[in-house]
Amino acid sequence: MHRLLAVSIALAAWAGLIVQFAATISETGSALGTAWILLRFFTIITNLLVALTMTGVARGRRISPFIFAGLTLAIIFVGLVYATLLHGLVPLSGLALVADYLLHYVVPVAMALYWLAFAPKIGLELRDPLLWSVYPLAYLFYVVVRGSVDGRYPYPFIDVSDLGYGRIILNSSMLLAAYVVAGLAVVALGPGVGSASRCPRAPWGPALERLERADRAKGKT
Repeated sequence: MHRLLAVSIALAAWAGLIVQFAATISETGSALGTAWILLRFFTIITNLLVALTMTGVARGRRISPFIFAGLTLAIIFVGLVYATLLHGLVPLSGLALVADYLLHYVVPVAMALYWLAFAPKIGLELRDPLLWSVYPLAYLFYVVVRGSVDGRYPYPFIDVSDLGYGRIILNSSMLLAAYVVAGLAVVALGPGVGSASRCPRAPWGPALERLERADRAKGKT
């Protein structure tokens, strides 16, 4: 079951990215120009990471609990920010609407369900949300630098040319605080939801079994 869901998530993410690429290239007429435009967006970069990661999971690759939870947090945040701040700002139709649905709704929800049910969760710590926040911080630095060069920003709440740096810092600080809080919720859910044993390739499974057998053996002596 977990492998089927991993395949489904990977396919949904790849499909969303391909459809979005097709929708954009129909306007730009350039593959390189389309890639340059799309890689400005947190949604695209995060869905690409999900597509690559879940393709690996579907093929049996082991992903650490820290990486898996951090990626799940990022894609959930994609859906939440879109639903609360961005939905409806740009009228969509055709391929762009299909991509929008896949990248902002299907993949975030499916990834959250997979993490809750199957992903390894042992070892998550309270400091992890701060470490996970490095990703959106690095993204913010990247898009601000890009925007200072070409004058284009992917989202209105980080549009320096329109709002100025002071407002951008305030907006980014609030979003980052929300990101850390959401990360704490992920850490809190980790130990009590799902089961490490449900992930058949979890690397710590054999070690835990050996420890349990050793404890039982001590109890008999």
